[in-house]
Amino acid sequence: MHLLRGPWLVAAITSVCSAGFLLFGYDQGVMSGVVISSYWLETMGHPSSVVIGTITAVYPVGAVVGAILAAFTAESLGRKRTLLLGALLVAVGGVLMGCSGSRGQFMAARALVGLGTGYTTSVTPVYQSEISAHEQRGWHVCCQLSTMLAGLLLAYCMNYGFYFYPGSVQWRFPLAFQCVFAVYMLAVTPLLPDTPRWLMNHDGAPERGRAVLAQLRGKGEGDFAVQRETEEIMEAISLENKEQGTWGDLFRSNGVSADKRFYLAVGIQFMQQMTGINIITYYAPTLYTTSMGMSLERALLLGCFTQLWYLLASFVTWYTIDRVGRRGLLVSMALAMCVVLVGEALAIATGTPAGAVAAVVYLFLFEAAFTWGWMACVWCYPPEILPLRIRAKGSALATAADFLGNVIVVQVTPVGIGRMGWLFFLVWAAFNLVNAAVVWLFYPETGGLALEAVDFVFTEDLGGILMDGGGGGVRKLQWARVRVADQAVRESRARRRDSGRDESAPLLT
Repeated sequence: MHLLRGPWLVAAITSVCSAGFLLFGYDQGVMSGVVISSYWLETMGHPSSVVIGTITAVYPVGAVVGAILAAFTAESLGRKRTLLLGALLVAVGGVLMGCSGSRGQFMAARALVGLGTGYTTSVTPVYQSEISAHEQRGWHVCCQLSTMLAGLLLAYCMNYGFYFYPGSVQWRFPLAFQCVFAVYMLAVTPLLPDTPRWLMNHDGAPERGRAVLAQLRGKGEGDFAVQRETEEIMEAISLENKEQGTWGDLFRSNGVSADKRFYLAVGIQFMQQMTGINIITYYAPTLYTTSMGMSLERALLLGCFTQLWYLLASFVTWYTIDRVGRRGLLVSMALAMCVVLVGEALAIATGTPAGAVAAVVYLFLFEAAFTWGWMACVWCYPPEILPLRIRAKGSALATAADFLGNVIVVQVTPVGIGRMGWLFFLVWAAFNLVNAAVVWLFYPETGGLALEAVDFVFTEDLGGILMDGGGGGVRKLQWARVRVADQAVRESRARRRDSGRDESAPLLT
């Protein structure tokens, strides 16, 4: 693909990154219909709700392992080859899952798919962030995650369509179909370049990385903007040279607060699962049949409309994520989800037809609030907040934390719904309230800053911020770096506004 330049090359890389997230969404959604198929239940020996939760949880367990393994290998393999490895594992696992004849084979194949997903979802946000211009990073990640929701919708529609086919094809075909997207990734990714940042870091010289950077920006290597961005990347690499990218460096500051930034990355991804989103993603038809008394066919059909709404709502974030910023969306939407889940619990508690209708409306509102605040922002944040030398390891472990939370949610949900009923939703409402408080107190804004500029947020002298109290009132409770980042973002936006995006304006402020 050496003939592709500028937006066309970025679009090609975005397409394979998006395919990785499409697989992620498809795998999350496809089990919603499989676990209620009488033919699958018969093949699996009619497992109990606890065992169904375990079978479903094997996938995120595999993803946790894949993400941890990616943390060991992604920096040495590069972004591109890590993506290829993940796609290969998903393709093999998909074939084995589709032809499973026993519970053991099914669980092993599902774990293999999870392993591959752990690799792909660990590296795609890093790959996308490192090839995108800083003012478009959020938008590009939104594209990936809307594609993930398209995969989720496709899985639900596939389940509904095959519900009318008797026999094991009802669940085998939807499970095997995911191989189509893995094959696309295996075919296209080898033709694409790795990221300029990874090339410059591993070559020790900027030439090859600068050539890829010029190709991505659609300009010549001698262009002033390309030269300047190259210098900024090399400066950031130089600043972080004391960090050797070892596991110990995840827990040491090394002058750029690398340890604290790692905790932020892991924390935000784990908190994403504590919103409770995968209660709906994995178990929407189960919710509709168990908590709202719907027939199986109607539950599957309504599940399709639920995920269609989820996808449509995600397009709003394409506009807001780089305009509003990460923090504002995370805090406001966590509070919105808290309120909606309280309404959901009260609606189900009534046990009336009107309450069931209200409960469905609340589920739709919940998915909208999640996608507007806690989907794209969360996947953007780790590669933005982490310094370059630990970006691959840190992002991979942050993804592992996300899948670890996923394991908890999918394991406890069938039992929680059955035993706690409407009270189960109040637990997740409380988690969302905690999420909002933690983000407001401790998470610096990264939207609108070049990746290299984030380092300077954490090396900036705090004297001025501490002297003036950073504002007053409750803002004094915030971590000082939050206030430094807010100031840096305001200055960056003012500089771009005043310069009219003049190419001579520095990117680091």
